[in-house]
Amino acid sequence: MTSFSSLMGTQTLLPIIQADTAEQGVNIASSMAEAGLKLVEVVLRTEQSLTALSAIKQHVPELIVGAGTVTNPDILQRAIGAGADFIVTPAASDKLLNHLANCGIPAVPGVSNTADILLAIEHGFTELKLFPASLSGGAAFLKAVGSVFQDIVFCPTGGISPANKQDYLSLDNVIAVGGTWVCQKEWVADENWSAITDACKAAIHS
Repeated sequence: MTSFSSLMGTQTLLPIIQADTAEQGVNIASSMAEAGLKLVEVVLRTEQSLTALSAIKQHVPELIVGAGTVTNPDILQRAIGAGADFIVTPAASDKLLNHLANCGIPAVPGVSNTADILLAIEHGFTELKLFPASLSGGAAFLKAVGSVFQDIVFCPTGGISPANKQDYLSLDNVIAVGGTWVCQKEWVADENWSAITDACKAAIHS
């Protein structure tokens, strides 16, 4: 099965899309694609999230679209049914990891401590999300666990900004950072799609 890192390729920003409507989701995704991004994550935090994910797959077909905030097997199956190309979770449990390991598409389980990391490894995962990164030790934590879990790579998310993203990306065990700063809520509310494109371009080239 293709890995999450293979889907990411050279992209080091995992941009987060939170949409209240399908149209909103498509506009956000189109703005990100215009900046040159190839892969996005739609977080399943609103009633229309799955509809937005499907709409993005239909209207912005060049994008690889993942589903985030997957917390149980039911949401997992609904995300796959909506067309998700990969899965991201905010946390890990034995039950959820079992389902992720057999879901048929790449999955990035969320971890916040060394016990979580070991649990994910025991289920065969080597690509993990540190969440919430800034509250779970941040770059210093990832640097510290690098020598212990030498084959594990991370996509830290939560509290990442232009000011600190390089602290993470400079680490050998970090393949990408999750970012909400490239899609500010006020930009979406104002339908200021070009601001999203500009922020994504800045993130890519800085």
